[in-house]
Amino acid sequence: MARIGYARVSTTDQDAALQTSALEAAGCTRVFTDDGVSGTKAERPQLTAMLDHLREGDTVVIWKFDRLGRNTKNLLDLIETIEAKGCMFESLTERIDTAGPMGKAMLTIMSAFAQLERDQIVERTRAGLAEAAKNGHHGGRPRKANQLDLFDARKWKAEGKGVDYIAKRLQVSRATVYRYLATAE
Repeated sequence: MARIGYARVSTTDQDAALQTSALEAAGCTRVFTDDGVSGTKAERPQLTAMLDHLREGDTVVIWKFDRLGRNTKNLLDLIETIEAKGCMFESLTERIDTAGPMGKAMLTIMSAFAQLERDQIVERTRAGLAEAAKNGHHGGRPRKANQLDLFDARKWKAEGKGVDYIAKRLQVSRATVYRYLATAE
């Protein structure tokens, strides 16, 4: 009857230390961590390893719902898999466990609210990007090239220089050179 933790961060520049510390403080004897893996990915190696590791009577502990499931259905399916193995589930942030019927009911309600929050964030982000675009602002990385770079790329290509040469001279990737040249045509 072990307490097994699961942590996940979406990008490699994020750190799972906050989650793993909280899981260890909650008595987890082992913590499985997926680093740089989006919750939207079906393939999460450490989640699979954790599910394989579970033994009847264990409790799966997570820091927050969104670290485990992509949406309400996915979260509830994963918890169903955990419970089918004879294990319990606990979320530290939401303070929910599935030890009794009230915990299971609250889990369903709270996971629905967690998905609502994610959906609203996506909606607000899209609205903000659309408004910014109306005002002439576009998201994304700033362009690396200026008009002179585009001119040079075209000139060198016309002189018979290869993409590798152009990329090295402009200090950009080959893909960027191909994009520059495509806009020139």
